[in-house]
Amino acid sequence: MSTPRTVARPRKLRALNDQLLGWLLLLPAVLLLALAVVYPVARLLHDSLFDIQLSGAAPVRFIGLQNYQDLLADIDARRAAGNTLLITLITVPLSLLAGLLMALGANLNWRRRWPIRLALLLPWALPMAFSGMIFAWFFNSDHGVVNDLLQRLQLPTVRFLLSPFWAPLCVCLATIWKTSSFVALILLAGLQTIPRELHEAAEIDGASRWNRFWHITLPLLKPSIVVALIFRTVSALQTFDIPYAMTQGGPGHATQTLAMLINTTAVDYLNVGYGSALAVLLFAVSLGISALYLRHVYQEAQ
Repeated sequence: MSTPRTVARPRKLRALNDQLLGWLLLLPAVLLLALAVVYPVARLLHDSLFDIQLSGAAPVRFIGLQNYQDLLADIDARRAAGNTLLITLITVPLSLLAGLLMALGANLNWRRRWPIRLALLLPWALPMAFSGMIFAWFFNSDHGVVNDLLQRLQLPTVRFLLSPFWAPLCVCLATIWKTSSFVALILLAGLQTIPRELHEAAEIDGASRWNRFWHITLPLLKPSIVVALIFRTVSALQTFDIPYAMTQGGPGHATQTLAMLINTTAVDYLNVGYGSALAVLLFAVSLGISALYLRHVYQEAQ
């Protein structure tokens, strides 16, 4: 006859085996995460503490936080950080607004919605650099579409990509066009999870379309909005392809972003140590902003 102790022991063994099996199943994902994320970040932090000049015969030497001190005094780094911040502040809210409008239009109860939804996919499917090349042609000083229209309207032409004022705005416009469709796809997925019965009940109660949007759609869409903001903000901070394809960072340094400065420093000038310090700065800012968004989501869930 089995005693309670002998019955409890197999249960504990089964629970232990289940827990061990769970860890074994997670082990490949943990190893892959460590290989793809943890090691590169650790190596980046390590290299940022050394003077690594691949362009000469100087030996690698430990310099501590000297690269970070140089970064704070570097006018090029401050200028690139300002350009990155400008692009982020302009493109993120406007991409969210444009994406929300497109998602609402694609979510309407029309018979033939597939052309609208297909149109949302096209800008997102194009490579970043190709989108930049398209807008570089649009705003070309001699053969661009925009200047051609201005000439037809008998208006003075503008050297858009050669102007320190207009070039960043053209880059922002190209970025908004490219990224708003991605935001729209995320928000459209969120809109489709909202039960239509809520809108129907509110409509029966006499709520206007604006009230239904403000009190039903927008609150229930907040998780999707936060997800879109996380992706969009991080990608805006790491902007490289579009300004590189349109202006190569010019005129002067008017459109050079932090990601472009990292590429120039580490790849063109072969200053790996200082380039790693710049990359650590960009990684820390991206991680910090993502943490703020996730903290907001956690507080909303409580």
